[in-house]
Amino acid sequence: MAKFLLSLHVLASVLFVGPVAVAVSMFPRRARAALAGGPDRAAEAGTLRLLHRITQVYALLGMAVPVMGIGVAQVMDVLGQSWLIVSMVLTALAALSLLLFVLPGQQAAVDALDLDAEAPEHGKAVQGLRLLPMTAGVFNLLWAVVVVLMIIRPGSTTGA
Repeated sequence: MAKFLLSLHVLASVLFVGPVAVAVSMFPRRARAALAGGPDRAAEAGTLRLLHRITQVYALLGMAVPVMGIGVAQVMDVLGQSWLIVSMVLTALAALSLLLFVLPGQQAAVDALDLDAEAPEHGKAVQGLRLLPMTAGVFNLLWAVVVVLMIIRPGSTTGA
């Protein structure tokens, strides 16, 4: 049973967290291009909206990953191990960074697409894009550390 649950957990993380990580990483560059105007503005705006939608939908689906992970940890009897506790804290931080910084930043950029380039809100959205690459990097770094902890499991009593 543990191997089956672990397989589902890993599969869900690849299928649900992977697209979020890619969309979050691609968004800042596309947002700058879409908000800058130019001949490809309509295409860039469509891409921007799509990336934002991917981030939203797969973030919801990605909630299955920690839920299944807790189930796997219970079956494997490793819930109290330090590597897992650290992984759970980092997962929570990744989720918070997504909810508090990435998604609102993306929404502000998408909202600015509908504004006139001379509007003050448009300028604020363009200025706000400076934080998006950093928050995307933090989000992805947190997930990378979680993956490494899940593989290495420092101090684990269940073997490598």
